[in-house]
Amino acid sequence: MARLSGKVAIVTGASQGMGAAHARAFVREGASTVLTDLNATAGSALARELGPSALFIQHDVRLWDQWESVVKQAEKRFGLVNVLINNAGVIGPVQHLKDFSEASFLDVCAVNQLGVFLGMKAVVPSMIAAGGGSIVNVSSIAGLVGLPESPNFAYVASKFAVRGMTKFAATCFGPNNIRANSVHPGWIKTPMMVAATDSEGGGATERIPLRRYAEPEEVSNLMVFLASDESSFISGAEHVIDGGMLAG
Repeated sequence: MARLSGKVAIVTGASQGMGAAHARAFVREGASTVLTDLNATAGSALARELGPSALFIQHDVRLWDQWESVVKQAEKRFGLVNVLINNAGVIGPVQHLKDFSEASFLDVCAVNQLGVFLGMKAVVPSMIAAGGGSIVNVSSIAGLVGLPESPNFAYVASKFAVRGMTKFAATCFGPNNIRANSVHPGWIKTPMMVAATDSEGGGATERIPLRRYAEPEEVSNLMVFLASDESSFISGAEHVIDGGMLAG
């Protein structure tokens, strides 16, 4: 039996990279999956590839009215939502703190932090009506330690915020049978990450004990587990997937 059979999931930032890999894994494991992203061309193409169990909705995670619309469309097409993957995120400009503008800081936090808050706010009523659910918020290893080589101050701040909001959601909505966990990837082979570290080689892999970037599908395996009933007593936890980078 498919591991996510009967689940209705929303995956944000699903047009490429990790989000696209998560959407593919979810459909493969039996979930009816709503893919959202600003990139309508790539997102629509992926939904067509995945077939009738996938629905693409163009979506700006910073906007409450669009979140309301996404949940309504998901419920109309597939039924009550019981899985949310808050995957959409941006890195922002790579600048020293003294040069980082207030506008740039707010732009990064609007996607990485506000988007996660709005997603949980929009989806929780559907999950309560469904009898429970699983929220997985994508943070970063930069949401666990203040890496000096992290892309920027706003990115680190927003990813730490995701970690805190996840713990709050776990304690607040646990009585409603809603679990919330954060995932903290290290260097993943995605366009955004490879660009941020110059190239796949770029010296970054020398700091990873496994000496390589992760494939997006390796993160998707963790997402499927956290969305499934296999993780039914796991909530409020940080799940690091970094090839041992933070171990030393």
